[in-house]
Amino acid sequence: MESFDRKNYARVHSIETMGTVDGPGIRFVLFLQGCMLKCQYCHNRDTWNQNTGNIMSVDEIINKIIRYKHFLEPNGGGFTATGGEPLLQVEFLITLFEKLKKAEIRTAIDTSGMVRITEDVKKLLSLTDLVLLDIKHIDDEKCKELVGTSNKLELEFARYLSDNHIPMWIRQVIVPGITDDEEDLLRLKEFLKTLNGVKKVELLPYHSMGKYKWQNLGYNYALSDVADATKQDIDRAKAILDLQ
Repeated sequence: MESFDRKNYARVHSIETMGTVDGPGIRFVLFLQGCMLKCQYCHNRDTWNQNTGNIMSVDEIINKIIRYKHFLEPNGGGFTATGGEPLLQVEFLITLFEKLKKAEIRTAIDTSGMVRITEDVKKLLSLTDLVLLDIKHIDDEKCKELVGTSNKLELEFARYLSDNHIPMWIRQVIVPGITDDEEDLLRLKEFLKTLNGVKKVELLPYHSMGKYKWQNLGYNYALSDVADATKQDIDRAKAILDLQ
């Protein structure tokens, strides 16, 4: 990746100006380029490469967000950074979030938490109103198989949020036959009981709509034989987690 001012510029995949699924209320959603995970169910496969995307400045993005501020303010809306993995561009997000705070715009990060908790990450989280934390898999070995890495960092990340009173939504994709084992869901339930500040638990149904992106990029889609999650799959998982 070539050198540029990472405090004031970022590689951006895309922008959604009126998002409704990435946090409370209406959100201005910034999809940052780059991800170190290899999630088999990823529907944004085109965000993985850290060397692509449009280079945009903090001021460029802030000016766009401000134009939508009157849509974002009602019902607890605001700004969400996602990706890819947004914490790969933590220096930029610190600068951006400092400006968003001055503009009185609520901030959220949608992350896997698969990063080391550096001083920069701590600073960013101190500027964050809500973290949408994706728990990839509660079982470490199954997590390695599903996303290519251990779950240790993301569980440590969850504990850091809990210990520092940073509000979080916990998310997990329900992939039939992979993340919906009853024993695993019960382990997840017990882990969540140890956390403070969990405002919501979201179970996201696996879907194969991103398969075409993998194919267009010339990659094999590993979950081709896995059926999309149904309402019954989600209801069963909710019952195990006592979310109903």
